Amino acid sequence: MYAIGRFLSKITNLISIIGGLAIALMMFHITFDVIGRYFFKTPIPGTITIVSYYYMTIAAFIPLAFAEQKDAHISVEVVTELMPKWLQSQLARLALLCSLAIFCLLAVRTFGEAQKKYQMGASIVQGNSDISIWVTYYMLPVGAGLMALMVLYKLIDSFVPQEGGLDTERAKADELDPE
Repeated sequence: MYAIGRFLSKITNLISIIGGLAIALMMFHITFDVIGRYFFKTPIPGTITIVSYYYMTIAAFIPLAFAEQKDAHISVEVVTELMPKWLQSQLARLALLCSLAIFCLLAVRTFGEAQKKYQMGASIVQGNSDISIWVTYYMLPVGAGLMALMVLYKLIDSFVPQEGGLDTERAKADELDPE
């Protein structure tokens, strides 16, 4: 179980780097488009489509599992922290089970939609450019599928008394500031 957790952590860490790269590329792409538009009167063709379909979908859906790995999703524990520990753990398992069902359904449904877009060769015409967008529809099932795997691992791991293999440690503020 430990080795599976380590492997899953490595995959989600890699995929979060891809999400970060998408944000950086989006920033450079928009910057060069603005420079080209206002200084050289030649914007980069297809910027709006590439940013909204490629960069945004990668940045939004691919790193979902990374946030789950680090327990960084928003949670409110006002009522549950007053409950006994055994009940808290059972509610956490129930939440994981519900999340697993939802993300599995989301992955399957969006994969079907991505297949339809692939078969029809979905694209957008922007200016005089034809930009294929069917590939971007696969970002959501990839992100939801990886999230489902992460939740499944955490659910199974909640029943195992030994230490899990997930890298759940978050970056600390003093590590980020090298003063």
